[in-house]
Amino acid sequence: MARNNKSYSYTVSDTASSYYSAEFSESEDDFEDVQDQETVLGLSLEKLNLGPRKKLLVLNLNNLLVNKIHIRDAKHIPSSRSPDATFRNFFGIFEVGIWASSKELDQDQCLDSGFFSLENKHKPLFFKELKKVWEKVKKGGPYSASNSLLIDDKPYKAFLNAPNTAIFPESYKMENKEDKILDPKGELCSYLEGLADANDVQSYVKENLFGQPAITSSHTDFDYYSKVKESLRRRGYR
Repeated sequence: MARNNKSYSYTVSDTASSYYSAEFSESEDDFEDVQDQETVLGLSLEKLNLGPRKKLLVLNLNNLLVNKIHIRDAKHIPSSRSPDATFRNFFGIFEVGIWASSKELDQDQCLDSGFFSLENKHKPLFFKELKKVWEKVKKGGPYSASNSLLIDDKPYKAFLNAPNTAIFPESYKMENKEDKILDPKGELCSYLEGLADANDVQSYVKENLFGQPAITSSHTDFDYYSKVKESLRRRGYR
């Protein structure tokens, strides 16, 4: 369903961080970058080009790392689930960013399609364009489809991106006591360890299926999102 909104916008701040990495945000978000100032003999480590270049890992916030709940339910939050402890292990092998798409976190950093989501007729449909991140994030780059991975629980968010540049774990819900997605020895962490050693992100993702399927021509929702993409193209989207 189209919305009466013919504009779309995106702004992503400059540079991915080195330790906690970048924080893009759930509105495709506010993107804060924290750079450490490590130097060797007065030269930036970035300029020394030591070792293989890190890949860029872009993580969704809500329903992957956290689950937004009402404050009255806070006592039910599982104490065993710790995103910080889990992903701290990856800060040494990836450039890591967090990109969210909620209204509270600067939604204007996503591409507003002007349509509504199929899952909720009142929810605006936003896309996360990796190419905009590649244009803005310079640290550790250049980045491209060969060295970047988006992780989101909503496959449609990646519809405008190159194939095999995203994976889609099932949405995390607090009530799911069996959730193991952030287990350091679990399937996702093992998958990312393999990705870190891979030569090419797209080849690795294509050969190692994970989570929900991407929206391709065989997907039941493909026609809808194709129409949205064509509408964007007619309005000047490239």
